[in-house]
Amino acid sequence: MTIIDARPFIAIGIAFLAALLVSMSNKYPNIRETWSAVGSITMFGVIISMVNGVLNGVTYEYTLFNLTDTIGLTMRVDPAGMIFAALASLLWIPINFYSIGYMRNNHEGMQTGYFAAFALCIGATMGIAMASNLLTFFVFYEILTISSYPLVLHERDEEALLASRKYLAYTLVSGQLFLAGTVGVYCIAGTMDFTPGGFLRIDMAPAWVLQLLFVLMIMAGSVKAAVMPLHGWLPAAMVAPTPVSALLHAVAVVKTGAFAVLRVLGFVFGPKLLSELGIADFLAWAAALTILASSFIAIRQDNLKRRLAFSTIGQLSYIVLGGALLTPLAVKGAYLHLVAHAVMKITLFMCAGCIIVRTHLHDISEMDGIGHRMPVTMGCFAIASLGIAGTPFIVGFISKWNLAMGAMQAGKPLFVAVWVASAILAMAYLMPVVRMAFFKPEPVKDPRKYGSISYCMLIPICFTAILALILGVDPEIFPPDFYKLCEMASAGITAGWGGGWGD
Repeated sequence: MTIIDARPFIAIGIAFLAALLVSMSNKYPNIRETWSAVGSITMFGVIISMVNGVLNGVTYEYTLFNLTDTIGLTMRVDPAGMIFAALASLLWIPINFYSIGYMRNNHEGMQTGYFAAFALCIGATMGIAMASNLLTFFVFYEILTISSYPLVLHERDEEALLASRKYLAYTLVSGQLFLAGTVGVYCIAGTMDFTPGGFLRIDMAPAWVLQLLFVLMIMAGSVKAAVMPLHGWLPAAMVAPTPVSALLHAVAVVKTGAFAVLRVLGFVFGPKLLSELGIADFLAWAAALTILASSFIAIRQDNLKRRLAFSTIGQLSYIVLGGALLTPLAVKGAYLHLVAHAVMKITLFMCAGCIIVRTHLHDISEMDGIGHRMPVTMGCFAIASLGIAGTPFIVGFISKWNLAMGAMQAGKPLFVAVWVASAILAMAYLMPVVRMAFFKPEPVKDPRKYGSISYCMLIPICFTAILALILGVDPEIFPPDFYKLCEMASAGITAGWGGGWGD
């Protein structure tokens, strides 16, 4: 059942209004931060108010105005969109309070522009999550690119300038690829509306044309999802403040890339057409190679944020690989991992930020014994690290289990071996940090001077670490009901097509 409801646009409007009010409060830091905090909580309230309806089969839709004579700027909240919208709006709350503490403790400049751009990024992410058609998706995809650029540039030094230019070059090109694919799809199908199971058919155009459109659109999503070899911008962007890194990795940008891949696979082409074209396997192997290669590279990184960046490159390809397998369990696992990775990786980056603020250390080789002085921070880091490796009773295990069962359902057990190898490699590049922090003594003559950090930084870390545990034990007890939403999103994409399952 479809209901005309303005709440999707209201949610986006709240974020954009918060950005405006923050910009107008430059001389009043407390008021500026209050606008940002109130905006994050209010937007989550609006999103959460639609969850029960979506769980009961309601689709919320609203058209603000027409972009062309046949296509409108339309928002539509379905289970897949609700997963991403609820996730991003939920995590904006802790990362917002964390940002307040980080920016103050680290004495960062240009905080007004930072908080305004942050709010714009979240608003654009909401638009991507709830876009009902390809053109609306593209509009917010580009807004996200432009609004996140100042965040990467935040330090305004030569390194930040080079990194931001690289980021802009990669992401703007990806947007144009997506637009080209969108125009081609519309010329063939006469529609751009996302449809569960896809709306393109094999008889609409020659196979090579459909394959070309698929490559264009998947490349566009893969750039932001940092699938190798399109990943170069992501490690470079680690020059940004740590809360920005958390935003890029857990809430926006790379997550929008993975979400774009899932939308194209499941709502434009669909499992039946992709099976007939025989092209999804190439994407699956590209994702598998990215998982393994990025994990090996992560092991070699001494800089903590760069190690986490290469971890993200591999973990995002879990989602891409799950979508490319096209089976119900694999697709459900992909959506679950969208949630799981966001919760775990935002925890890891916030922990990295606390380490930087308190110790001014960036390299892992210098972190001997820091767990004795920072037990809460490093305890949360350990929980998230175990989750990234797929340890039971932490949220990452549930998503990876479904992905592995999805590979078996597709009759492709080799991909299970890829995920197992990746889990072992994740232990190899994350757990040494925990071992050094807790099981190595501090240097006898320790030159480190430990500063103080506020509860604004510690409480968000504890919240997301506890959330990872709660969702790992029972993903149905924490609202919104991500697990059921993931099942519904998967069922909508794969219903009525069983080709190749269990072969």
